[in-house]
Amino acid sequence: MTSPKTATPTGPLHGIRVLDLTAVVLGPYATQILGDYGAQVIKIESPEGDLIRSNAVSRHPGMGSLFMAINRNKQSVVLDLKHPEGRKLFLELAAGVDVVVHNMRVSAIDRLGLGYEAVREVNPRVVYCAATGFGQDGPHRSKPSFDDIIQAASGLASLVGNETGTTTYVPALIADKTAGLALVNAVLAALLHRERGGQGQYVEVPMFETLVEFNLVEHLGGLAFEPPLGGTGYGRIVDGGRRPVPTADGHAAILPYSPHEWVRLFQHLGRDDLLERFDLSDRHKVNAVVRELYAELRAEGPQRTTAQWMEICQTLDLAATPIYSLGELPDHPHLKAVGMFQTMDHPSEGKLRYVRPSVKFTDSPASVHRPPPLLGQDTAAVLEGLGYGADEIARLRAQGIVGKA
Repeated sequence: MTSPKTATPTGPLHGIRVLDLTAVVLGPYATQILGDYGAQVIKIESPEGDLIRSNAVSRHPGMGSLFMAINRNKQSVVLDLKHPEGRKLFLELAAGVDVVVHNMRVSAIDRLGLGYEAVREVNPRVVYCAATGFGQDGPHRSKPSFDDIIQAASGLASLVGNETGTTTYVPALIADKTAGLALVNAVLAALLHRERGGQGQYVEVPMFETLVEFNLVEHLGGLAFEPPLGGTGYGRIVDGGRRPVPTADGHAAILPYSPHEWVRLFQHLGRDDLLERFDLSDRHKVNAVVRELYAELRAEGPQRTTAQWMEICQTLDLAATPIYSLGELPDHPHLKAVGMFQTMDHPSEGKLRYVRPSVKFTDSPASVHRPPPLLGQDTAAVLEGLGYGADEIARLRAQGIVGKA
């Protein structure tokens, strides 16, 4: 059992301070990773709190499972940024941090007087990162955006529709989380630049452009050439490419990849007819018939159970796994062995299960040292760190400028 309430922060970012003005998923997911890596993360919330606090499953209002999944290792401070003194407090905090992250519309944060220029004036070395829906150089810069919008605009929903026959979204917040990972990378790169003698700088991470780049890694296809050599889409995946293999008692993922792996598999299955039918002598020839190869593998699937297929693939050293549901993951033998699922005692929510950081550092391990915070629980402690006394904090709280303890 871990005890984040009393754990000492560790990680390669220990000593880095992050002022986190993000909400919902993209920004909080990114800043949690920075916190896992050892940074001190001060989460600024409105008096109503991050709206994602109310989403998913909860024992108590404001502490939903989705909020808790992306807000550990943070302090929660409630500030009314619409009040001049709330903005003043924000800038006082910004003066002493290394990174400021927000996912408000740029026009909105500029109206508050908390944009990059205002923060740079009090902290020239700051890495100021804006997570936006659409890049601010384009005509869609002011459009509202959420994960579904970005999946639709980036071609992902259409790609899924081409494969399933029904245009729909990937059942995961893939745009938010992909852009969140890009944000972490961008912040780390900007910090490295600064430490090498550079300056602080403004960083923008637009969801739309990030997901377009992400989608087209494999799917740019014929559009990679001028003039185009064909349409988009990666043949190993689209239009009859990779699919789960039906077995006698379920489904499995089975992936022979190289020519000699396909040859070994067909030989083992006694399908010399397929070796005569297909020329598998090199990768280009395999790629030309890969859809047909996957179709033959799926046709073969129901003749054996999933366990039998796993035994064959282990014998042939082929990539394969049974299909696991999300609910089965805590019992996955590998995840159990590496301790991927941990538990903590939360001061209000009781015992919680969480997924530990996946990245390992040999000399500065990532850690979970704070449970997800109650709304505003660290307000007084953070203000005390700025030199505010108890009477002044009480006045600010009475006027609604700050909130909670």
